[in-house]
Amino acid sequence: MQHHVRAAALGRSGEQIAALWYAAEGFTILARRFRVARGEVDLVARRGPLLVFVEVKTRRGDGWGAPAAAVDARKLLRLRIAARAWLAANASRDTAEFRFDVVAVRFAPGGDGLRLEVTAGVF
Repeated sequence: MQHHVRAAALGRSGEQIAALWYAAEGFTILARRFRVARGEVDLVARRGPLLVFVEVKTRRGDGWGAPAAAVDARKLLRLRIAARAWLAANASRDTAEFRFDVVAVRFAPGGDGLRLEVTAGVF
């Protein structure tokens, strides 16, 4: 149980860092941790007519491999399901396009900094 709590806190930290990055790039965060029965998306962000569905993967160090490597076909399917549900509930006529991004947040061991990698348009 304690490991799960630490992992959840780490994940929320990564999501917050990703949200700050998108805000600095001129995006407005519309939703965080949007979940439906068979899907989830960590962030929904908008800049003008562009809507972005974001999957955030956070790691401490390199022990579990690259964060983005954890985004497999099953995870992408869950992301698509959640995006469809979000669009159905929040459709707007001024949304001309949307994309799916993966953000990898890696905290250095010992807390000495972090690395952020944004992969835009994964599909």
